[in-house]
Amino acid sequence: MNNFPKVSILIPTYNRAKIILETLNSAVSQTYKNIEIIVVDNKSTDNTFEIVKEFAKYHPNVRVYQNEENIGPVRNWRRCLDYATGEYVKILWSDDLIAPTFIEKTLPFLVDHEDVGFVFTGTEIFNDDTGQRTKTYFIGNTGIYDTKKFIEGSLLGGPFPVSPGNAVFRKKDLEKNLLIDIPNKLGIDFKMHGMGNDILIYLLTTKDYLKFSFVNETLSFFRAHTDCITKFENSFKGEIRYNTAMAFFVERYLNDIRLKNKFNSKLLVICLKNLYKKERGFLSIKDFYTKSSDFGIDIMFFIALVTKRLGRKFIHFIVSK
Repeated sequence: MNNFPKVSILIPTYNRAKIILETLNSAVSQTYKNIEIIVVDNKSTDNTFEIVKEFAKYHPNVRVYQNEENIGPVRNWRRCLDYATGEYVKILWSDDLIAPTFIEKTLPFLVDHEDVGFVFTGTEIFNDDTGQRTKTYFIGNTGIYDTKKFIEGSLLGGPFPVSPGNAVFRKKDLEKNLLIDIPNKLGIDFKMHGMGNDILIYLLTTKDYLKFSFVNETLSFFRAHTDCITKFENSFKGEIRYNTAMAFFVERYLNDIRLKNKFNSKLLVICLKNLYKKERGFLSIKDFYTKSSDFGIDIMFFIALVTKRLGRKFIHFIVSK
């Protein structure tokens, strides 16, 4: 690295009294030392704020704030960003952990390569209750990749992260691409749960950069528990929310018709799955968009998805209808 710029580690938190110290310790234990740690408590009803204030007494690079009222999760992410003074930013969710070398091994890709928009690492999802541990978001060797690979992998369901909790960004890009809410026709209040706002941080950043980087090491650790976003990512409601957010990106910024048709094919599968599960009223591809009129699909890709993702029970259900 040519210099040692400041990195802001942002920890938005709410009612994490039982686990917040683990997260704080993983932040202050970084081998890269020019960091500040910004903690914003979203008016917790337990003693999270008191725990963090006590911790900060012994760590001068930890700054602690509390909102006067609960402003919802996404606005609290933005509040953390408002307090940050570093050129680079790493969001660390208050139930997650990072390895001591996380900043040291990711930051050089941004500092030394102006065409790299973000860096993410391999991740372990762990469950304290069951002891289950799963490795995820591994896409290849450590290095620099074309952002087209990330866009296609994200839109079509590859092993790419939706949460920025395993990544580092430039502060200027987070300020531009962290959306409070996302226009949609399905009545989804994105600012109150963040499922969709997170993946758009990545996708909107790809607009301005040709490259991204990946570190082929397990440097991020996501905790799976009752009230975490990780638990809901793979739920059907989560699938609808994330794909609605991705449709926002597709209709405004994606010029690749081939890829858009494949994405529409995935949306059609979700619509059919919705019919099967009876989660909502009738859904069509156009419901995921706010202004697009291009609803073409890739029929071969659609057939492959139906076969792979919905299976024989669903096919029998459709035939019976």
